[in-house]
Order: sequence, then structure tokens, then C-alpha cells
Amino acid sequence: MATKRQQTMAKLTRERNVKEKRERKLEKKRARKLAAAEGGEPMVEVDEFGMPLVQVDEFGVPLVVSDESLATSTDD
Repeated sequence: MATKRQQTMAKLTRERNVKEKRERKLEKKRARKLAAAEGGEPMVEVDEFGMPLVQVDEFGVPLVVSDESLATSTDD
């Protein structure tokens, strides 16, 4: 009987990366489906990996951005 060869770290890493990519893809799909059910686009910006971008202050506390601060002012 042949002995079973141990998987290399490279193969384990590749498999883990594929699994994480599938999970990110599924999460993005769920977010799109939820946004469509709510009648709009999701308001969260994401990075190249599909993770939400959150602004933090110098202490690592997430900042809350109000809609009013995003609006452009027209002071004439």
C-alpha cells in the first residue's frame, strides 16, 4: 500500500486563499442582494479585497460620518 504524502505549505496556503476569496465573494453577493431588496446601492466603500473601509481616528476608534458633512455647501 502506498503511503499518503503530506501536503506542502504552499498548497495549504493556496487552498486557504481560495476559501477566503469564495467567502468574500459570497459576502459581496449577499450585500448586493440586501441592497436590491432595500431599493438602493450599499453605502459602504470596499477595498480591493471586498472588505469595508472604515475611517478611524488616531486611537483606532471608528469615525461616524454624517450625511450633512458629505453634502457640498453653496455659500454665495
